[in-house]
Amino acid sequence: MNHKSVGLIELSSIASGFQVADAMLKASNVYILLSRSICSGKYMVLIGGETAAVEAATKVGAEAANGCLIDSIVIPNLHPDVLTAIGRSQPVEPNGALGILESFNVATLIKAADACAKAADVQLLEVRLAMAMGGKAFCTMTGDVASVQAAVAAGREVIAEAGVLVNAVILSRPHRDVYREVI
Repeated sequence: MNHKSVGLIELSSIASGFQVADAMLKASNVYILLSRSICSGKYMVLIGGETAAVEAATKVGAEAANGCLIDSIVIPNLHPDVLTAIGRSQPVEPNGALGILESFNVATLIKAADACAKAADVQLLEVRLAMAMGGKAFCTMTGDVASVQAAVAAGREVIAEAGVLVNAVILSRPHRDVYREVI
């Protein structure tokens, strides 16, 4: 399946989440990558497909949100490491510095993770979306110090511009046991 383009809708209502997912799937030739309730009673729908189809479905989904829309995004040409990091359940071998970005919402964090992966030669370790974190999201990445600094700066800019930055941290030489806690 082609999921180079993704759309995400984040909602303040679980019931609206089901309604929005249904509307999005009926509106265009897209498929669900993730559709679930998340912490603090929110819901997120992440779809994939061709760019025009994702844009159309995301627009319909936002309209179907009935006042429960928190955020929506479309990312054409999503870096493939982002979806891998969202679904990662196996630890990855650390490769130097460790960067961490934390956001108050899911949609902006995914956009920031994409910016990180495109800005520098880093490996996204994990993108964790709002589960057991009060609705917040974070991503971790590794690489040489300069690359991690460039990637975190790019992601931080995306999150800060949206006004939802919690924190951005770079550990240039993390203790090996810190990596064990990442995933």
